[in-house]
Amino acid sequence: MQLKKNMQLELDIDSFGAEGEGVARWEGMPVFVPGALPGERIRALILKAEKKYAFAKVTEVLRPSAQRVAPLCPHYRLCGGCSCQHMTYAAQLEFKRNQVEGCLRHIGGIEAVVRPALGMDTPWRYRNKTAMPVAGTAGSPLIGYYARRSHRVVDISGCLLSSESAERTVAVIREWMESAHIPPYNEETHTGLIRHVMTRVSRSGDLMAVLVINGKRLPAAEQLLEALRRHVPEMVSLCISVNQKRGNVILGDTYSVLWGRDRLEDTLCGSRFLLSPLSFFQVNPEQTEKLYQTALSFAGLQGNEQVADLYCGAGTISLLLARHAAHVTGIEIVPDAIRDAKSNAVLNQIGNADFICGAAEAVLPGLVDKGLRPDVIVLDPPRKGAENAVLQAILQAAPRRIVYVSCNPATLARDARILCESGEYAVTACQPVDMFCQTSGIETVLLLSR
Repeated sequence: MQLKKNMQLELDIDSFGAEGEGVARWEGMPVFVPGALPGERIRALILKAEKKYAFAKVTEVLRPSAQRVAPLCPHYRLCGGCSCQHMTYAAQLEFKRNQVEGCLRHIGGIEAVVRPALGMDTPWRYRNKTAMPVAGTAGSPLIGYYARRSHRVVDISGCLLSSESAERTVAVIREWMESAHIPPYNEETHTGLIRHVMTRVSRSGDLMAVLVINGKRLPAAEQLLEALRRHVPEMVSLCISVNQKRGNVILGDTYSVLWGRDRLEDTLCGSRFLLSPLSFFQVNPEQTEKLYQTALSFAGLQGNEQVADLYCGAGTISLLLARHAAHVTGIEIVPDAIRDAKSNAVLNQIGNADFICGAAEAVLPGLVDKGLRPDVIVLDPPRKGAENAVLQAILQAAPRRIVYVSCNPATLARDARILCESGEYAVTACQPVDMFCQTSGIETVLLLSR
């Protein structure tokens, strides 16, 4: 029987999908059901039916899994920010470990022992950065996160992953937009002003607020600043970033400071870091320290190695590696991040690291052609993975070890396959780290040894 939209049927969930949704089989065809767990029998409503797969929603859980729990967040069913709150934390960690193992096997053709994912003792209130899209109207703005598989903004108050000071910041900005009739951005018409509200909070509690705007100036800025300083005493910086381009990129290419500091200072792995709004910095400091210590362990440094750190951001991994190596060269395309990386080297009295501004796919091949032969290469690319030019340059450089840090198991597996198919490398260790608790995301450190 061919499935059709609005059909109701009973399904047995037998596995997880890539985003933590349950997967059932209907006459051999996969049916993806968010909020369902393996081992459950459910009553479901078909939302979308294609020739080879379908999507459905749970209307009733007939036989619940022992791993099912009640989500703590009242926005959970609507918001697309989290997808795993309906399962125990132990089940989340095992799902993520299996996700990494499955991608390595099915995409990378790699059989590897994937260690249990490193989790948090308290997997809530961990985010040091939030970037919330804005929609609605000037009289009734919506600030929150997108609903699943859409660009419809769900208005959020009380997110259990962000800090309380970040919540107060958003509340003040929402009230200011209402009272001053500041129009939110409309991505369909490319009109309106406020596109995103971004906050960054340091481990000491200092907060940086950033408004991303579709315009050159911010009206009623003094009114906003007065309200933020009154209700968010932790705020040390208020910035704007102009982004007048269409598309999904959040921040513009530059930023300006309306009040306070131009950079936020934070600590990680015993080092201090200055961070501009445009600099990449991991969102979960407690788990980042586990991630970076794993990367350092996999690098196996003895103190005399030359190391290349690709996609180095503000130099967080570079400076940790530099304490244990002869020299580290960091490569990053974002000029503000490179500026921060150089400042951070000085701030931490690291003299054996240098940083190059440019795309890794352009810079690394040139350095290798000129004779660069690192003993260890560390790379932490964006979700799309590493460019082929980067992978080929790595193979040409022939480092003893490659430490690949990734937030996307699929592109990690794809790139690992290319490196292993050279015949020069094999995967010798794999450690997932739960950086994004309550969501389907997972960070992974992969060691490839020559």
